[in-house]
Amino acid sequence: MNRKKKINETFKRKLKKANSKLHKSNKPKYISKADRALLDQKEQDQQEQTSEQ
Repeated sequence: MNRKKKINETFKRKLKKANSKLHKSNKPKYISKADRALLDQKEQDQQEQTSEQ
């Protein structure tokens, strides 16, 4: 009985890992504070260039 239980547990564990790799998270990728500041700066520069033209 214990051997069957252990085999089933390992099978379920492998199946769970495989399923988790298939389903991607809907969470947006983390962007650090420094990177956000750089992106904001680039956007402001682009806006200034378009307003000048």
